[in-house]
Amino acid sequence: MQERAWMQFNEGKMQFSLRQTSHDRFWTGFEAALIETSGGVSQARYMNTHGISVQVGGPVRTTARCDGAVSRRLQVRGNIDLMPLGFSGEWQDEGPTAFLCIRISPSLVQTTAEEMDVNPDRVSILPLLQFTDPQIEHIGWALKAELETPEPSGRLYADGLGLALAAHLLRQHAPLVPRITKGLPKGRLRRVTDYIHDHLAQDLRLVQLAEVASVSPSHFKSLFKQSVGVPVHQYVIRSRVEYAIDLLVKSKLPLSDVALQAGFANQSHMARCVRRVTGLTPSSLRNLT
Repeated sequence: MQERAWMQFNEGKMQFSLRQTSHDRFWTGFEAALIETSGGVSQARYMNTHGISVQVGGPVRTTARCDGAVSRRLQVRGNIDLMPLGFSGEWQDEGPTAFLCIRISPSLVQTTAEEMDVNPDRVSILPLLQFTDPQIEHIGWALKAELETPEPSGRLYADGLGLALAAHLLRQHAPLVPRITKGLPKGRLRRVTDYIHDHLAQDLRLVQLAEVASVSPSHFKSLFKQSVGVPVHQYVIRSRVEYAIDLLVKSKLPLSDVALQAGFANQSHMARCVRRVTGLTPSSLRNLT
């Protein structure tokens, strides 16, 4: 996202000087730039990202127009304009000032919505002119400091700010529609359950299983429970108990070896889980055969 693509300016009207930009820092899903402006008229035509401008310079009288709405006021440090994807706007400033301009990609908003268990296809961020929002302003000042410091905190820090900003936009400036789901598709569910059964002896992690299902960890938990009726950790325990019972019945392995092969921490851990599921101890189960 080049800064020239952010706004198209009427010739001879408003001049812009780029002070700092994150363009070469490869932040994930968003960019930011510090821009000094002269007075005059500027236009944003059909944004292909979600745009946020935070005024960081001196006060200026501004007339802003977007989607039929007109706002005229003295704009001061911390005032914000929100210009979502697909909208156009126009600003007329009576004097020079400076802005922090942030552009958030649709993909970051979609990913964040999925993490919040919100249907991204039904999220609609609406334009809002010359408003205040302490959370956006706080993130804006942090991004400004990151751009200006000679020793930046790095991409991980900036990405965290970008994710926080996207989440705040979804919570405060978009009507959220909860995702309606019926669980994992059969193919993905089979891949996950096969993976669990093939790796029972290992320390299974939620992140691993979510990757197998090709969804985020938080989304995976709810989808898996909808699919099988129990949380994933309970499913894993039951699968280990079933495998342990099979080994107890069909082999003469020591109980300690059965516990390790079934993925339990130790023999005592296996005994507790087997008793909880079946009401019997591993030794009792073996003696029944």
